[in-house]
Amino acid sequence: MESKLVLVTGGARSGKSAFAQEEARKWGGDGVSFIATAQALDAEMAERIRYHRSERPPGWETLEEPLDVSAALRRARHEVVLLDCLALWVSNLLLREPDPVENRQALCPYVEELLDARRQTGKRLLVVTNEVGLGIVPENALARLYRDLLGFANARLAREADAVYLMVAGLPLKLK
Repeated sequence: MESKLVLVTGGARSGKSAFAQEEARKWGGDGVSFIATAQALDAEMAERIRYHRSERPPGWETLEEPLDVSAALRRARHEVVLLDCLALWVSNLLLREPDPVENRQALCPYVEELLDARRQTGKRLLVVTNEVGLGIVPENALARLYRDLLGFANARLAREADAVYLMVAGLPLKLK
């Protein structure tokens, strides 16, 4: 199976996850590993996680990994892997730092580790992310840093990706 990287980006509720899941089904059928980065830190997020779980085929392997997605990719049983989502992963990494604004450089190597793991394993990887840089400039340093780091991560994956889709109103626009 040919190694491939696909990035699916867009706004909230734009259809990113549904599109990525459909692509994963085409590639791997029931043989898909799903890396989930969300953490149920409150009741609302727990409900979102339950909903997303119910949308996945029951035979898919689920790896719940909020921080070390490279290790999860290496552990994945299947050749097709869906990572949902990069935006939550960047947030998880950022918020674990004692002073994220001061320690911003500590987060940059993780994206390269993910890309290295994909190349080394040869897995077909679909990555879901959010496009958060299209709105107003956030009013606080932490939110600006998050926007900047996610923008960096998205751009870095997009450069290496074989295909990039922007989801708008449930429609995929192929950018690359």
